[in-house]
Amino acid sequence: MKRWQFWLGLVISAVFLYFALRKQNLDQVWATLLNADYLWLLPGIAVYFVGVWVRAWRWHYLLRPLKKIPTNKMFPIVTIGYMGNNIYPARAGEVLRAVILKRHEAVPISASLATIIVERIFDAVVMLMFVFLNFPELARLAGKSVSIAGFSIRDFTILGTVVAVVVLVIFLAAAMFPVATEKVVRYLIGKVIPASLRQKTLDLSMRFLTGLESLRSPQEALMIFVTSVVIWLLETGKYWFVMHAFHFQVTFFALMLMNGIVNLATTLPSAPGYVGTFDAPGIALLQAYGIPGAIATGYTLVLHAALWLPITLLGAFFFAREGMKWGQKLPEMTET
Repeated sequence: MKRWQFWLGLVISAVFLYFALRKQNLDQVWATLLNADYLWLLPGIAVYFVGVWVRAWRWHYLLRPLKKIPTNKMFPIVTIGYMGNNIYPARAGEVLRAVILKRHEAVPISASLATIIVERIFDAVVMLMFVFLNFPELARLAGKSVSIAGFSIRDFTILGTVVAVVVLVIFLAAAMFPVATEKVVRYLIGKVIPASLRQKTLDLSMRFLTGLESLRSPQEALMIFVTSVVIWLLETGKYWFVMHAFHFQVTFFALMLMNGIVNLATTLPSAPGYVGTFDAPGIALLQAYGIPGAIATGYTLVLHAALWLPITLLGAFFFAREGMKWGQKLPEMTET
């Protein structure tokens, strides 16, 4: 509560919610929510959890060079991580699942965090691909009028693509040329880090680099990319099922576009659970497709809740089984 990032996230979420709801008739939104057929959420939630299982398999695949851990052991840890992302600020769930993985399997935190960052890079690449596949549709919708934080969708996507591709290239190069990378890391640490911290920083850096070993062959990188595409297609399947609860129709490609845009927007700082940063661009895009505001708002809010609540509840169940407390501080990034 005392961190400035927490309050910045709250302010950004409030601004996004204001722009999302300021022109909506809330009585009509409420009527839309009352008339929705919520049975459609059940297959949507089921498809989503299949995607979570695939996420657990992908993490198992990324961790294989460090330790072979069965997917069924990874699944509870992944759900705890997503629960943490949903209720703690600054995506603390990513660190939380690295800490729990160390408790269970003795995998160094810095190495497992490297695999988590690789996951996020591939997720970003797939999200950007979803948007790029629909660029002609964006032009038809006069996409310049649908903006995220002052950027048009096109500009936001191009900026995100540049960042994601640069980071991905750096990680691939670090994985494929480990000797050269180690020399560069040692040189930079020797020049930048104070002498008292050099050894600790070097140890953490070397463990981090071991987490990139799964990217050393093109076949391995391709497998991670394909798995990432499957994950996000399954999540788009949830968008499709929830759509049927609100009696409107857009194409599956339109929902892929929505999925890509809202997940790009959630990379911005926000309140826990991506309040506002998920909802505002989703509502705006559906309205650009001609969906009435009340329906677009009701659908987006219910979709957000259906994405947030089930994984949070399941993650909280597994978290409670760990014997950890909600106010407990995560261990410092020190490893022996």
